[in-house]
Amino acid sequence: MEMRTRLGLLVVALTCMAAAPAAAQAKLPAGVTPAMIAKGKTVFTTTGLCFACHGMDAKGTVGPNLTDQTWIHGKGTYPEIVQIVTTGIPVEKTTLGKGAMAPKGGSQISEDDVKAVAAYVWSLSNPT
Repeated sequence: MEMRTRLGLLVVALTCMAAAPAAAQAKLPAGVTPAMIAKGKTVFTTTGLCFACHGMDAKGTVGPNLTDQTWIHGKGTYPEIVQIVTTGIPVEKTTLGKGAMAPKGGSQISEDDVKAVAAYVWSLSNPT
């Protein structure tokens, strides 16, 4: 193979590798970053108390599985998840018959923490 051809292939390969992270990040909802998702996982499994009903793996215990494509309330968009975490789900709107979800899961997390948890939950059913 000619040197120019090798150099051309190398440039193409490096360009594709550099664009890959940007392409993956472009799939995230507006305002969501990988750092938010990581923070959200921490909040989900600690101070957010989400794990108490959804399990440490988010596959559901008292609350529903958050890792699949099935959404009981809405379509699983990031704004919908933010709203659900913020306001909760009243008992009359639950479908599992296992009780209501309190706003913020009954925790005292901040608005930024709510957005981070929503980003993490969104990422569970929308892997990039």
